[in-house]
Amino acid sequence: MTRPPSERHGKDIEDLIVDFSAEPPFALGRFSRDGQRPFDGLSLRGRVVPLQDTPAAGLAMFDDWDRLVDTLSNWSEDHGEDGVPVDELHTHAPVVPGGLFCSGANYREHVIELVVAQQIEQQPGEDKETLRSRAAAAMDERAAQGRPYAFVGLPSAICGPYDDVILPEYGTQHDWEVELGVVIGRTGRHVPRDRAFDHVAGYTIVNDITARDLVFRPDIPGIGSDWLASKNAPTFFPTGPYVVPAAFVDPADLGLVLRLNGEVMQNGRTSDMIFDVARLIEYVSTFTELRPGDLLITGSPAGNGAHHGRYLQPGDLLESEITGLGTQRNRCVAG
Repeated sequence: MTRPPSERHGKDIEDLIVDFSAEPPFALGRFSRDGQRPFDGLSLRGRVVPLQDTPAAGLAMFDDWDRLVDTLSNWSEDHGEDGVPVDELHTHAPVVPGGLFCSGANYREHVIELVVAQQIEQQPGEDKETLRSRAAAAMDERAAQGRPYAFVGLPSAICGPYDDVILPEYGTQHDWEVELGVVIGRTGRHVPRDRAFDHVAGYTIVNDITARDLVFRPDIPGIGSDWLASKNAPTFFPTGPYVVPAAFVDPADLGLVLRLNGEVMQNGRTSDMIFDVARLIEYVSTFTELRPGDLLITGSPAGNGAHHGRYLQPGDLLESEITGLGTQRNRCVAG
């Protein structure tokens, strides 16, 4: 796999990713037309070309990722007008992973806010700035000496980037979490941090919807989080719209924004991660084998519904955006 642009080209990354309107040279996705079977396609300047109509025909999306990207890089330069407009197609989640790995409590500012709020509740007389300073020092220590927190999700909970999010009848605090998704492109176990990017195919957007009031079970408080009930309902992982090849993305400093009905709720940067992409790959691969097409999501910045005291309701519109990776738009509907 290719290294991030920041390692390969130094400051040239500024020419690739500068704001949310920036587009990569091309991206990959899954599309369908008129209810037909989904196909893998090349997204190129607002148009889509089926991979079977390119020189990459016959190459598996992730098993042959390096050859596929190299082939399409050369071919796409002269075929920007090929294909059909993307708005004539249904855009599916760009990857159907065999493994879905999630990282929690991984944005420094977000965790500091949670810790301070918890301590104010437990020690109402203590100075907020003192609590914040103490929490910040703890996060710095965790980044230097600690280890990530990761858990597994269900691929069956994934939906497309423009599909409806179904709010089930159980749970009342349905929450949003925009996250950077890392798509694995090479099998790996016990991957060292300095080789982690060799295993990355590309990046996408994931919204990790959570039924916040179902995370903990009051009937068995000592057993931990109930991620099955709280995070894995159908449509709770909107993914896409595309997989952008790793060669076009520097994951170290991307902007993430989530809007609810047009209002900005989350606005952060991946540079605020406590454990970066390489460390997360190293950690997860310690316990399991990563395989091509697996999806690793990397945590969410501050500003979810629990922070704002406002949760999702039928009719709400979620818009999730990450620099250079596109935009999701998901309408919430009642289950």
